[in-house]
Amino acid sequence: MDAETAKRQFLEYIEIERGRAVKTIENYDHYLIRYFSQMKIKDVRDITEQNVREFRLWLNRQPGTAAEAMKRRTQNYYMIALRAFLKFLRKRDVPAISPEKIELAKLPERQLDLITPAELQRLMRAPREAFEAEKDSDKARSYLRDHAILELLFSTGLRVSELCALNADIDLTRDEISVRGKGEKVRVVFISLTAKQAVREYLKARNDMEEALFVDGRPNKLHRIGPRDVQRHLKSYVARAGITNVVTPHTLRHAFATDLLTNGADIRSVQQLLGHASINTTQIYTHITDSHLREIHKKFHGKDRK
Repeated sequence: MDAETAKRQFLEYIEIERGRAVKTIENYDHYLIRYFSQMKIKDVRDITEQNVREFRLWLNRQPGTAAEAMKRRTQNYYMIALRAFLKFLRKRDVPAISPEKIELAKLPERQLDLITPAELQRLMRAPREAFEAEKDSDKARSYLRDHAILELLFSTGLRVSELCALNADIDLTRDEISVRGKGEKVRVVFISLTAKQAVREYLKARNDMEEALFVDGRPNKLHRIGPRDVQRHLKSYVARAGITNVVTPHTLRHAFATDLLTNGADIRSVQQLLGHASINTTQIYTHITDSHLREIHKKFHGKDRK
């Protein structure tokens, strides 16, 4: 079967039947194009274990960021796309090598961007303090917006893309909202009273008709806020709060998860709240609670042996 035809059918399949995001489809297309081009793949029968190994070696020698070699995690993205393509071919009874032949490189344990409770408190206060000191109404609105964003991120554990996709018609009389996450899966997240108050105050200050919950730009040229906008604004509050570590919107998602776990939530519940498809993804948070478990062990274990 012609490789280009098979790739087109595969991309259509993951878009229509698997409901993958447009960005995911674009990435898979990019990864497969690069493999086909480098290994001169014309037909799916040209895919062999040998040229997959050669492609991996070639990837490993490609430059990454800061003049370093391409990261193993990035290399794995190529293999994940190729493996998904081969699974599709097997599903359609197209002769090709087994997807099980594609193994992923082992990765070092993922390091989380962490923030201390004291830093978190300073960060959450930063936009509010800026608002109270601001005389310009347009700037004041942006501070109210950013305060609502930070409160909502920490209250719900939303991904920044999920937050940016929210519309202004959310029902704030309830303690929960439904969000559409990765793979178009819908889940329920819960909003704290503090977050609801911050969002209400921001919406009350709005005087536009934009559909999006959070907007950015000049008053006469507003647009739905994007992940890069959120990161840019957050960076200014990180500096204002005197935090020297890198803090991203995802850091607040980490803070949400670790706050739940250290206060006794079970990992399955945290998995559902975060919208993780696999419990393995949620497992990255468990080592953070080690110090908490150590205190429990010290407090309750071996009392009779003293």
